[in-house]
Amino acid sequence: MATEEEEISIQEDLSLKIKLSNRLVLSAKEAESFKSECSELALHTTQLIEHLLSLARRDTTATFYDRPIRRVTAELSKILPRAIRLARRCKHKKSAKNVLRHVFSVSVSADIEKVSAQIKSSIADLKWLVSLHDCTSGSVNLSLPPMACNDPILAWVWSYIAVLHMGSVKERTDAAQELAAIALINDRNKKIIIEENGIAPLLKLLKESVTCESQIAAASALFNLGNSPERVWLIANDHGISIIVKLLLEMPPMSVQVVLVNLVWRMADLDDGVREEFGRENVVRPLVVLLGMDVVLDELVKKEEPRRTTSMHSLVLMNRQITGNGSNGVYGNSKSLNYGGNRWEKEREKVVESPEVKLKLKESCAMALWKLVKGNLSNSKKIMETKALLVLAKIIEKEKGELQFNCLMTVMELAAVAECHGDFRRMAFKPNSPAAKAILDQLLRMIIENADTQLLIPAIKAIGCLARTFPARETRIIEPLVSLLGNVDKDVVREVAIALVKFVCPDNFNHVEHSKAVVEFNGVSKLVTLVKTNYGSQLYGLLLLCYLAMHVGNSKAFEQVQVLSVLDGDAHDTLAQYPDLSELFAKARHHLTLFKSEA
Repeated sequence: MATEEEEISIQEDLSLKIKLSNRLVLSAKEAESFKSECSELALHTTQLIEHLLSLARRDTTATFYDRPIRRVTAELSKILPRAIRLARRCKHKKSAKNVLRHVFSVSVSADIEKVSAQIKSSIADLKWLVSLHDCTSGSVNLSLPPMACNDPILAWVWSYIAVLHMGSVKERTDAAQELAAIALINDRNKKIIIEENGIAPLLKLLKESVTCESQIAAASALFNLGNSPERVWLIANDHGISIIVKLLLEMPPMSVQVVLVNLVWRMADLDDGVREEFGRENVVRPLVVLLGMDVVLDELVKKEEPRRTTSMHSLVLMNRQITGNGSNGVYGNSKSLNYGGNRWEKEREKVVESPEVKLKLKESCAMALWKLVKGNLSNSKKIMETKALLVLAKIIEKEKGELQFNCLMTVMELAAVAECHGDFRRMAFKPNSPAAKAILDQLLRMIIENADTQLLIPAIKAIGCLARTFPARETRIIEPLVSLLGNVDKDVVREVAIALVKFVCPDNFNHVEHSKAVVEFNGVSKLVTLVKTNYGSQLYGLLLLCYLAMHVGNSKAFEQVQVLSVLDGDAHDTLAQYPDLSELFAKARHHLTLFKSEA
């Protein structure tokens, strides 16, 4: 909420201070006592008026940066009324008839000298402000005014933000780079930049500039500033999201796209509301296009839509042609990507994109999609409206490193959303869908090939989240999961146990068939070993044993490894920690006891 000072215009604020200053000069000249002190006070106040008038005569349009001026005028609001009261007390001649009047005289003299010094300090501040708003040179004033002598960062921030408002494109670019560097140092600097209204001019530079350097500088500064939900919301509330998405749709050079996409994933990662807003602006579409710029989907697309064009590159070209004809793009009614006739056309012709920049852009796009779909149904649906699943499957198959990992994490988050929303799960991961099959093949490949833990765990989590989509005959999924119960990595074993619980729990329609598959692939003996030795996964191993005992407890495998004695012995410590499992444990034990007596 704006303060009372900021509710009035800067011109009104300065005019009010000029009136108070004139009143002070008049009162000081009328003084009959402490004439020398009041005379000096009047002289300093006259100089103050000159500098206030100098600022008031300037053009206070949208490019005028008034934040430091507000700081000076706020201080003058405290100094000038007190000085006027002191000057008025000096209208009568002083009398030295008694000690009290003498003490009073000393006090008044000291007070006048004090306010006079404060006014001198304000004059120095105003001189600094005049030089700060001198647009002719465009140079940054890095000297320290008295009001910022204890905090140099504040003066530098004011100087750079003023240049952002009033400098040339080159000067504004340099100022944005400096703010990005200052923001990177610590959170206090970030707070100062935001409090001094630094976000709006950075967004304006991002929106209006036509050079790669200025775009990168502005986006980098915003990226460094937006490291908390509160700061991300401030960027969003200044129309930052629509500006970012509009720029992406204009398709600037890749070096600019990288920092823009980085800003997307940073903001989406920190706040659910920002995630939703990006979805409403349809940022998913350009991200999918950029991610799949070199991915050829001939075979898979033919299987799914035989009449459609067969590569993401072809989709982009078709979109450009359709846009030129005035029709909607290949993605339906959403805005078409502007691949020609915009302000970046000449800039792109000059730039030869390196493979490193292209790879970095793809990594950032995959990261942004990952953060956008995390727990978000609407963004997940938007991704499914494109060919994103096919693109993700292809990249997971062909690529390595961060790009592969980010795509795998996107798939995992999509699967997590599908687990919580049945309609989306049935639409996005239909068993007979080529896209879903392509993703499943890659997840299974990760598990079967025993990829490194960083890739293995998200693959296992994704399979577990999709447990309800697999028919009873899909035993090829169960076998590699069961085999990982003996993995040396405790985190992997824990995630496998959690995934298998989702296959065999009563909520899964095919829980009996999946339970039989787990037993068939020697899962019972592995679980007994897990419950006895792996304390990090003991809870989920016990859950899995209980469900198996309830569904297929008549199997000889339970008798061979003496599961009943394991439940009676090793499970007690776990049950003591989780009393809610006592009912499930009792049912499992009852089934095993019943089947044992029947045998």
